[in-house]
Amino acid sequence: MSIWRVFSSTVAAFFGVQTEQNRQKDFQTQSPLPFIIMGIILAIALVISLILIVNQVLS
Repeated sequence: MSIWRVFSSTVAAFFGVQTEQNRQKDFQTQSPLPFIIMGIILAIALVISLILIVNQVLS
């Protein structure tokens, strides 16, 4: 599974717009580890971007 596929699938699931067909394909993979790692990376990126935006607004 390519990194782009994992990224796009994780972003779609992150925002709740994942299609049923893509979700079924994702669950047929051998390991959920790439999705878990990508989810953690995206969550950290979201928190950091929110912190940066708030700091910009408050300064």
